[in-house]
Amino acid sequence: MEYAPLTRYGLLSVGGEDARSFLHAQLTNDIENLPRDRAALAGWCSAKGRLLASLLVVPTAQGFFLQLSRDLAAPVAKRLSMFVLRSKVRIADESDRWRQYGLWGGALGMEPPGQPLGVASREGAVAVRMGEDRFLVLTREPGLDDAQAVPESRWTLEEIRAGRPLITGATQDEFVPQMVNFDKLGAVNFQKGCYPGQEIVARAQYRGQVKRRMKLLEAPAGVELHPGQDYEGGKVVDAAPSGAGSAVLAVVPVDAA
Repeated sequence: MEYAPLTRYGLLSVGGEDARSFLHAQLTNDIENLPRDRAALAGWCSAKGRLLASLLVVPTAQGFFLQLSRDLAAPVAKRLSMFVLRSKVRIADESDRWRQYGLWGGALGMEPPGQPLGVASREGAVAVRMGEDRFLVLTREPGLDDAQAVPESRWTLEEIRAGRPLITGATQDEFVPQMVNFDKLGAVNFQKGCYPGQEIVARAQYRGQVKRRMKLLEAPAGVELHPGQDYEGGKVVDAAPSGAGSAVLAVVPVDAA
């Protein structure tokens, strides 16, 4: 089994009697009907339909975990809490309490979930299948020996090759969900009820107004790229070392894509 500590992700917990309905009303995906043994990709948008965060929504016994970029965890928790109002919902930033690992070939003592984005759990640990033999593990238990770990960039590279974007502070409020292919990734449900920015997201879908799309690019050696940078006529969403160069997810004009 190989593993990488994942430091670029934060983690929010959302619990309480109304947690499911609250998230359903806030996020782009159908959380109301999300099975307890299945995670889902989703976005949280501004009123203008721009992504404020990309999320992996993971059901737990107490409610839900929301995995997102570490630099957005605190501000998203604060801003999301403003919409709780009278709902019975508790939102907490758990980024420092739960460790996150990417594992290859095992799920830290749990029976690996079989289906894509399938969830398995035991006391103090949750696993999500992210690839054929690749698992995200969230745990409160003592950490694995980081001296034996592989670089986090390996996990990032596989996420990039899977086409899953991570919205960070550098790209927050830049893209409607379709620009980062959330519609193709099943992260947007166009039949569900309203959520922030829903009308704009739907209009972009049905009127063909998406003029930019995310594409996997290769950057040559010596070109170091970061989220938010301009590259090849577009904007970088994510990048990781790959061979002699880098693999890059960038939002570019549709004609170029």
